Parts: sequence; C-alpha cells; structure tokens
Amino acid sequence: MEERSTRDGETGSETGVEDALVGNVNKLTVGPPGFSGPPRKGHLVFDACFESGNLGHVDYISDFEFDLFIRPDTCNPRFRVWFNFTVENVRETQVRIF
Repeated sequence: MEERSTRDGETGSETGVEDALVGNVNKLTVGPPGFSGPPRKGHLVFDACFESGNLGHVDYISDFEFDLFIRPDTCNPRFRVWFNFTVENVRETQVRIF
C-alpha cells in the first residue's frame, strides 16, 4: 500500500480510511508552482473550514486543472457522497477543471 504525505505532515494510506483524521482546507490559495507574493486575480482560493465542508487537499495540475481530494463521510469512510467547499478569487471568464 502506497503512502502519501498530507498537508499536516502526517501520512495516510491510499485506501482513504486514515484521511478521515485529516482536517479541511482552510483558505488555501493555489497558484502556479514557484509563484511567490500575494495571490493574483485568478489564483483560486479554496475553503472548506465550515460545518459539513469536506475538501481535504488540492493539487495544482495546470493553469486550467486542479485535482481535488474529498474527505470521506463521517459515519462511513468508504463513501464520499457530497462535495461541499467554496472557491474564491476567480476571474469572470475563468474556466477551470476540477
């Protein structure tokens, strides 16, 4: 079983059972790799730090694509029934693939 590092520095397995212990994304700004400085318009800001939020991690793939990792449901770690998070700082004509 492959292990991966979480944003908190803990490790979890690919089965997702341990992912239930990892918290939600809290105002995470995702921009191009190597970018530093304040976020520009179009650098997405993800947030799931609210009741029933379940976004655990976001990976930047390209300017148009992001991989979102949804935390499992509380009572059954085998399921991910809903997707509950917010996205801010988007441009009016911006198209993104999640």
